[in-house]
Amino acid sequence: MATNSLYEIIDTRFADKILGSARLEELHGGCRWTEGPVWFADHDCLYFSDIPNEQVLRYLPADNSVSTFLRPSQFANGHTRDREGRLISCEHGTRSVTRIETDGSTTVLADQFEGRRLNSPNDVIVKSDGSIWFTDPSYGIISDYEGYASAQEQPVQGVYRVDPDSGEVTLVVGDFLQPNGLAFSPDERRLYVADSGASHRTDAARHIRAFSLTPEGMIESEIGPFAVIDAGIPDGFRVDADGWIWCSAGDGVHVFDDTGKLCGKIRVPQTVSNLTFGGRRGNRLFITATTSLYAVYVNTRAAPRP
Repeated sequence: MATNSLYEIIDTRFADKILGSARLEELHGGCRWTEGPVWFADHDCLYFSDIPNEQVLRYLPADNSVSTFLRPSQFANGHTRDREGRLISCEHGTRSVTRIETDGSTTVLADQFEGRRLNSPNDVIVKSDGSIWFTDPSYGIISDYEGYASAQEQPVQGVYRVDPDSGEVTLVVGDFLQPNGLAFSPDERRLYVADSGASHRTDAARHIRAFSLTPEGMIESEIGPFAVIDAGIPDGFRVDADGWIWCSAGDGVHVFDDTGKLCGKIRVPQTVSNLTFGGRRGNRLFITATTSLYAVYVNTRAAPRP
């Protein structure tokens, strides 16, 4: 094992994923809880949430500036970009998943299941077939800090799929304590979902679960607990081009290979909530951590979309 102030190398293969001369940069501070980073290459910018301050911010690398993109944001948390270049967001305030159209209007993609309101959609991804997958823990309704304290109507905290043609919302996994970040493997034959329930129950597992998908893109079976976080809890994460998982944790970013082995860590001075790959060459890791936005250049990039 090799360590320095920024990296902990547990498996020597991790050394090939990082750049020894790169430094961790704090790009913006003064937020309350940053989340949901998403890179828009065509705009050369990053959008991210400051949930308690109810705003979505925009970072421009060209001049290293941060400005307000959306306020009020309905306590938006996770975001993604669909295949048409539209911003899809999880809103705690409205308990919904929404999409900003090219004309600036907003479309509600999901706000209920079986006639009952969702809990508080947290993170969201889009599959190559256009289906939208999101997690629905209860964080946004348990207090007035990141949403509105409200009664839970759903009997579970689940993972859902929105059909790209009919818009039908389907519960795909319903046995999570608190489902959080989620991502597909590069070939989309696996779905990974973090369970962050240890945030409120100390005896809960701190892991990412893995599920195999059918060729049609539906859940086939659970592979089992895939990767375990040994500091803090798993929140948001991303998969790189080699199928490795880069996951948020209490002491930084934990990096696992495609078998779930912990290979290394990037130390961050604040608790990490989420991250994404971006920048002009896709090799800049943007990290949301408590009150700040950080970035570090790495020797990999996000998994290409099928």
